[in-house]
Order: sequence, then C-alpha cells, then structure tokens
Amino acid sequence: MMRVLAMLLAALAVFAAPAMAQQAMPPAPYAYTQIEDPALEAEARDLMLTLRCLKCQSQSIADSDAPMAGDMRHQVRTRLLAGQEPEEIRAWLVDRYGDYVSYSPKVSETTWPLFAIPVLLLLFVGGVLLRRLGRRRSDEGEAA
Repeated sequence: MMRVLAMLLAALAVFAAPAMAQQAMPPAPYAYTQIEDPALEAEARDLMLTLRCLKCQSQSIADSDAPMAGDMRHQVRTRLLAGQEPEEIRAWLVDRYGDYVSYSPKVSETTWPLFAIPVLLLLFVGGVLLRRLGRRRSDEGEAA
C-alpha cells in the first residue's frame, strides 16, 4: 500500500512541477508597461491588435491576459524600440509561431487552401442551385 502511495506522489510531483514553474516566472518588462513615446506605443498597439494570442485564440495579444500574450507584447515593444518596422516584427512572429498568429495571413503555399476552398464551395453551391432551378423551370414548362 505504501509503495502505491509513493508512486502516486511521485507521479503527482512530476506532473505538477511544470504547472507550478510557469506561475513562478515574473512577466516580461514590456508585457504590461507601455513605451514612453506615444507614437511608438500607438504603432505597437496597432500591430498587437492584428496578432492572435496563441493560447486564447479568440483575442488579440493586446487584449489577452495570458502570459504568452504578455511575452509577445514584450517582443513587439522591444523590437520597435530597437528600430524594427512593424512588418519585420510581424514576419518574425509568423516565422516563429506560424501563419495562425496573424489575423491577416498572406497567401502562401501553406495558406492558399484557406482562400481557395470557400470560393470553390460557393461555386459548387451556385452550380447545384442553378441546376435545380433549371430542372424546376423545365418541369413547369412540360406540365403546362
């Protein structure tokens, strides 16, 4: 019985340690602190509103309270202070986290299905509707 209890405690420690470690880290300096230059902070805010929080997935990094969003805000502000352009920062984040991080993905070899499939689906539905309407009109013409 004691052996089983010891194994359970060991398993609990293994699984609980990573969760406890995440909470112990302080937030990045620019995660919740704005840049002193209002124009630069406005640029940072505009960029942050176009980037998706990877943890929340329904919020921009500007609106999310997730620690990962705070780290991404820190990266945006730090890189702007270092002189990078917003598009350079966006490209770096997309390279690091993938196309999903951007609310306005670019058409590329990995994202083209996102743009093509809705168009193909609309053409298919339009074709089916035109075919049904054509049959209905021909059936009404024969009945008269």
